[in-house]
Amino acid sequence: MSNNKLLEIKEISIQFGGLKAVDRFSMDLESGELAGLIGPNGAGKTTVFNLLTGVYSPQTGSIDLEGQPIHRKKTFEISRLGIARTFQNIRLFKDLSVLDNILLGQHHRTQYGIWQVVLQTPGFQREEAQKKEEALELLKIFNLEKKQSAPAGALPYGEQRKLEILRALATKPKLLLLDEPAAGMNHSETTGLMEIISMIRERFNLTILLIEHDMKFVMKICEKIHVLDHGVKIAEGIPSYIQNHAEVIKAYLGTDEELH
Repeated sequence: MSNNKLLEIKEISIQFGGLKAVDRFSMDLESGELAGLIGPNGAGKTTVFNLLTGVYSPQTGSIDLEGQPIHRKKTFEISRLGIARTFQNIRLFKDLSVLDNILLGQHHRTQYGIWQVVLQTPGFQREEAQKKEEALELLKIFNLEKKQSAPAGALPYGEQRKLEILRALATKPKLLLLDEPAAGMNHSETTGLMEIISMIRERFNLTILLIEHDMKFVMKICEKIHVLDHGVKIAEGIPSYIQNHAEVIKAYLGTDEELH
């Protein structure tokens, strides 16, 4: 594994019944890279995310994060090692406040024990104050600090999407997996999201892998794109190469038209 390689996936496969959801999929991500994982509906994209985060374990193959095997680890262990994700369907604690959703994202970094909580020790109070300060700084990224006390479920859809990204950032990840971050957003919101994703990559020194059906979004923001079809990777490369790749075009459109 090279010094710059953050993630290395080798020949992973998983089958559900008679269906091979992912078949001998391999992919490398360099540290700091912003890459896309695309493909038609049912191609296996979200299954790959589930394999990377420990929801599923691959039946064959391996996944290494910074040279350490993670494909047999539990979800919380993978989170502690530095992989965070958002979901295609928003999964916030909608009855909790905006701020509390961020604080929950910090939970696995807690240093105090149960007795420190019960006794409200100075160490506990200092750590809680620091966490709140960090959470408010995250909320400022999306101008949500004034809504910190509002129930997360009361936010407009676009802001709920943003809050889910912030909760993932609260875990202090090395690799951020975004599952259709632009889903349900209008053109203006999507343009703003592209700028924000680029900004948080630089600010938090992140590697980002995203799934997205909005091809204009993918082609503008991703440096490298991996394409799945029926669980098999059919292409990888820079956006201009993928746009004009005959097999990719047929997978999406069933024709030889260009994919733009």
